[in-house]
Amino acid sequence: MAAALRIQSDWNRALSRDEGEAWLSCRSPGKAPLYGSVTRRGLGSDGVPDIVASEGFVVGQVTKKSILISCPHENVSTKFLAPYTSFSRIHQKSITCLDISSGGGLGVSTSTDGTMKIWQAANGEIRRLLEGHVYDVNCCRFFPSGLVVLSGGMDAQLKIWSAEDASCVVTFKGHKGGILDTAIVDRGRNVLSCSRDGTARLWDCGKSACLGVIADCGAPVNGIAVGTADSSLNLGTPEKPPSEREVGTEGKILLLAREDKKLQGVGLQSRQPVFLFVGSDAFNCCTFLSSTYILAGTQDGNIYQLDVRNTNAPVQVIHRSGAPVLSLLPYRDGFIASQGN
Repeated sequence: MAAALRIQSDWNRALSRDEGEAWLSCRSPGKAPLYGSVTRRGLGSDGVPDIVASEGFVVGQVTKKSILISCPHENVSTKFLAPYTSFSRIHQKSITCLDISSGGGLGVSTSTDGTMKIWQAANGEIRRLLEGHVYDVNCCRFFPSGLVVLSGGMDAQLKIWSAEDASCVVTFKGHKGGILDTAIVDRGRNVLSCSRDGTARLWDCGKSACLGVIADCGAPVNGIAVGTADSSLNLGTPEKPPSEREVGTEGKILLLAREDKKLQGVGLQSRQPVFLFVGSDAFNCCTFLSSTYILAGTQDGNIYQLDVRNTNAPVQVIHRSGAPVLSLLPYRDGFIASQGN
């Protein structure tokens, strides 16, 4: 497990002024962290910030949008990137979930300020306020069309919204606890949800009905992901013929990130267990890298990469810090992870 180099304050804000300072830390597993700082002393003649680091750290290449910093003692370096753009007026408090439409034009987000909003991805201009959940909204995502939004809240309700006029067109009821995550099957005739009540459910959007409980785990399910399974994987056989209202469930596997330290795979159409992997702490999130490889993140900061064909041992375990892994997203040949630090 490699050392992790971190800037601990908002370096973009601190270093965008003529003079500013940001704190640094370098953490290695099993060792005391090393602390330092980087200071901006003004602008060079080329318009690039003049930045120096305290003892123990070295500033490498600096551009208007990035800083390369190394810690020679731990033989680690990190390039810190400035945000491409920042939208500070959409929400008043922490953002808990967000998604961007398939065309890239719209964003949707939820916040601890109790609101869910749709906004222009280009400039952050608020387009719609989506109101109807009681209590906090935990999750939101666009359908593939980019015209419809799916959300789940602490009120145990799953809702579908029009992004065009902010109307709530469908409300699903059936969970006994707050909904923690959602997934959309193919183009969206069916959707999935998971809840604090320990279940994952499949819903029919056209009939506004629950098509079945895919899994009942006996512990909160914090995150789910649905993907096409490797052809060699045995997904099981349904105990009874699936409803004609199920569209696109064949050949799919549902991942369940569970509070009881377990990551579970279930055949979406069969409802049969495919694998069960026990991790180091509660699983918060999961995603597919391919039909073969999956990722899952835990509360104690581990990211597990698994091969669904053999989950007896992880392909690798990535640990950058002990902060909770909150979300995972495939990106090009790798992935993006967010942590609670």
